Amino acid sequence: MRVEAVKKQLESFGLLEGYREFGTSSATVELAAAAAGCEPGRIAKTLSFKTSEGPIVIVVMGTARIDNRKFKDCFKEKARFPQGEEVEALIGHPIGGVCPFALNEGVRVYLDMSLKAYDPVYPAAGAPYNAVCLSLADLERATGGQWIDVCKTESPAE
Repeated sequence: MRVEAVKKQLESFGLLEGYREFGTSSATVELAAAAAGCEPGRIAKTLSFKTSEGPIVIVVMGTARIDNRKFKDCFKEKARFPQGEEVEALIGHPIGGVCPFALNEGVRVYLDMSLKAYDPVYPAAGAPYNAVCLSLADLERATGGQWIDVCKTESPAE
């Protein structure tokens, strides 16, 4: 796990004060929301994909889902998830701790527009027991992420 590398990256942007370790797992959106004491949508889940141009991560709102049509329109190919141990080998973090910080060289970061429903948000920080509270502006600044729109939009509650 690259928790120390994540902390170093956060510190380099003056964002380490938002780092939090939990006494319980934060490996899923529901667990992370319970640990952070926030609603699930505020969890910024980081999804890993394999593309013809190399691995990417897309940070999305915790309750959002990838829209396959939007993904294909954006990247000109189908969404393909790495499997099992392949995630850590490609991205640099284990399943449950995948985050947009301290990634393997060449991994590109994207931020989905669904994130804009919440500010601040809580992305993982390299392990299945931590997160960092960041404003959207700080998340963009610390990751260099490019904004895209590849998630399904939820219908408002009736």
